Amino acid sequence: MRIAITGARGLIGSALVPALEGVGHTVVPLVRRTPRAGEVGWDPARRQLNPADLSGTDAVIHLAGAGIGDRRWTPAYKRTLLDSRVDGTTTLSEAIAAAEPRPPVLLSSSAIGWYGDTGDRAVDESAPAGSDFLGDLCRRWEEATRAAADAGVRVVHLRTGLVCAGKGGLLGRLLPLFRLCLGGKLGTGKQYWSWISLADEISAIQHLLDSDVSGPVNLTGPEPVTNAEFTKVLGRVLGRPTLAPVPAFALRIAVGEFADVGVLTSQRVLPKVLESSAYPFQHSTVEATLRWATGRD
Repeated sequence: MRIAITGARGLIGSALVPALEGVGHTVVPLVRRTPRAGEVGWDPARRQLNPADLSGTDAVIHLAGAGIGDRRWTPAYKRTLLDSRVDGTTTLSEAIAAAEPRPPVLLSSSAIGWYGDTGDRAVDESAPAGSDFLGDLCRRWEEATRAAADAGVRVVHLRTGLVCAGKGGLLGRLLPLFRLCLGGKLGTGKQYWSWISLADEISAIQHLLDSDVSGPVNLTGPEPVTNAEFTKVLGRVLGRPTLAPVPAFALRIAVGEFADVGVLTSQRVLPKVLESSAYPFQHSTVEATLRWATGRD
């Protein structure tokens, strides 16, 4: 397959590209700088992408967007988070719809932030969007694929959870603290975290390329756990104590609004569609995931 991809240098993209190429696919990165050989240039902020550059492509995977936890959520950065997703997805969706022949498949990033705070209530893809900032962002993000869907393209919304990898993401930030015996539960620790190993994230995306699934798909492991349990298992895997809880007020001072919406929010999200499509998880428990991510499996 010839597969166009945005966000090829991010946490997920940098692992996905070699995985796709390793099984014989041709990957065409979309880049905002001057493109090199084998790349396509685009400017999502200006809604610029030549549909001819996608003609004959077998699939498009859209992973680009400003980092959710990279900065404090000032009003200006919240606008950046929203615009980078809506502008990019709209630009790509409209170019796909106008391409001839058009790509038949679009896998477009979203997030389990769609659901808002679910407490200890388990939810699947049928649950409505939350009423907080991330819920609204994800709703508008997914709606931006409408042009492609209306043109008959199979669109999959990749609602990704906490991706666990040895480097990058939230786990990448936690590991140095735990290795120094400074790790502990965040806030009360009662909030659910819906995790997935980077290996399963990549394999699930490949699985969805070839399936007949459309609509939202939760990319999360089958057994969400509380932050306290996640912390306990991580400490056990690393052979480190977990006696230094981080109070909620300290998190709010450190990272602002993202603490409440991204760290302290409880999201008990189940991968119903992924499991129904017969996807075989490589890491079906949080311990297996953390052992893999830390090189201790």
